[in-house]
Amino acid sequence: MNIIPLKSQSFSKKPRNKGKIKFLIIHYTGMQSMRASIKRLVSLKHKVSCHYLISRDGKIFQMVEDNQVAWHAGKSKWGTIENLNINSIGIELVNNGHKFGYQKFSARQINALITLCIKLKKKYKIKNRCILGHSDIAPLRKSDPGEKFPWLKLKKKKIGIWYSLNKKSLKFKEFKANNVRKTFFKNLYKIGYRYFNKEKFSKTDKLIIKSFQRRFRQGKVNGKIDLECIKISDYLAKNH
Repeated sequence: MNIIPLKSQSFSKKPRNKGKIKFLIIHYTGMQSMRASIKRLVSLKHKVSCHYLISRDGKIFQMVEDNQVAWHAGKSKWGTIENLNINSIGIELVNNGHKFGYQKFSARQINALITLCIKLKKKYKIKNRCILGHSDIAPLRKSDPGEKFPWLKLKKKKIGIWYSLNKKSLKFKEFKANNVRKTFFKNLYKIGYRYFNKEKFSKTDKLIIKSFQRRFRQGKVNGKIDLECIKISDYLAKNH
């Protein structure tokens, strides 16, 4: 695997022990070009960076060394961990994102990502449940890598988590009952999602639901809890 050095100035100067690395966080760049993305990621002015950047033609660039803390996660939570920069490696995929014309990720790009993830997963003993998207850990702020990201393809290569359910049991149905919201959000809490109250409705609920759907129910990202969402969340809560 060929990794091209492309150094960023934006990282914490104090190195970390490799035992701190527990997560891989996947992002998209969300800018209009790769050139603009690189300019932002290498500059100290913007205070944002990543460990690895993968171009649409599958080239892998290392911008921050693994033992340094890159600034990619921002304010974030997953399970008992807050502010995941210290505990994670950030991987950016060049993609215009939702704001500038969200694209399908290229095959070469995803194949390069899979190769990189396999290497990092083995090197740092990262668990599948700790391979996440930016929107998983910051659902009120972020929507990347989004509903076009092929999580299922990664799972087939033993990267990340997915679910296994009979399609007949996933027949679509709308719900209005109060206990549906409680059941769904309790499942999300078990999986690792945060930024919500398990018992009480919030105006930010829709953002949390969409984050879950972008990851696990990509064909219908509508911010509404239905039978499919309940059953997927239930499976994940019980199996991961």
